[in-house]
Amino acid sequence: MTEEKPRVNRPSEVLVLRGVDVVRGSRQILTGVDLTVRAGEHWALIGPNGAGKSTILSMCGAEAHPTRGSVHVLGQQLGRVEIRRLRESIGHVNPRHPLRSPLTVRQVVLTGATGTTEMMNRWEPSPSLIARADHLIGMLGLGGRQDATWPTMSQGERGRALIARALLPDPALLLLDEPSTGLDVAAREQFLETLDLLHDAQPDLATVLVTHHLEELPGSTTHAALVSKGEVVSQGAASDVLTTALVTAAFEYPIRIEHRDERWQARAGRALVG
Repeated sequence: MTEEKPRVNRPSEVLVLRGVDVVRGSRQILTGVDLTVRAGEHWALIGPNGAGKSTILSMCGAEAHPTRGSVHVLGQQLGRVEIRRLRESIGHVNPRHPLRSPLTVRQVVLTGATGTTEMMNRWEPSPSLIARADHLIGMLGLGGRQDATWPTMSQGERGRALIARALLPDPALLLLDEPSTGLDVAAREQFLETLDLLHDAQPDLATVLVTHHLEELPGSTTHAALVSKGEVVSQGAASDVLTTALVTAAFEYPIRIEHRDERWQARAGRALVG
C-alpha cells in the first residue's frame, strides 16, 4: 500500500485574488484583479485573446506568482507555501496534454497520481488507486474504453480521460484551460454534458473554465468573470454577467447574447445595449 499523502485543508473560499498585478518585462499583463471562488462554484473566465485569462488561471493553479497583490489557493498564500504539495489538491485539464506514448486510458488516468505525463519507472499504483481510476473512468463514460490507447482515442475521449486524470487525487479545485479545443460539435456537446454530470456528482468541487466562446460553457456554470485588457471588468452570477451589454463592452464589438435551454449563444451583429 502507498502512504497516504497529507491533505491541504479545504476552506470555503477556494481561490482569493486581491489587487493582483502581473508585469512581464515592461508589459502590464494584469491590473488590479480581485476574484473569489468558493467551494461548489463553477466559474467561467471569458474574454478576447490576449486579455489575461490564462495568466489568471496559471495563478489559480499555483504555477505563477503575482508581481503585486496576493493570491490564496485553498487557504494558502502563494510565496508562503510548499507549491508541490498545494498542486496535489488542484486538478488541471489541458487539452494540449503533451503525451506521445501509447498509454491506455487507465494508465493516462493513473499518471494523475504522480503528476507526470508518462508512467513513472518502477512506480506501482496501489489496488485502491486502481479502483478509484476505474471508478472515474466509468463515471466519465469511458468504461468500455479503459484499454484503448492514446493514439487511437478521439479528442472527446482524450478530454474525458484528462478530466478523470485530474480528479484522481480528489482535488478541491479543477481548472479547465479551453477544454473544447479541437473538438467537433458532437464531441463538444458530449464533453459539456460530462462537465454537467461531474458538477452534480461532486457538489463541493470548485471549477474554473477559461474560454472565449460562450457556446463552450456547460449549463451548470454558476459564475462568470469578463476579462479585458488585463482587467476583470465584470464578475458575479453568470446570468448577470453574460449579457449583451457587458460582453459587447468586454470584446469591444457588438455581440448579441442569448440564454436558452440553460446554454449561452453569442452572435455578432448589431447589439441591443441597455
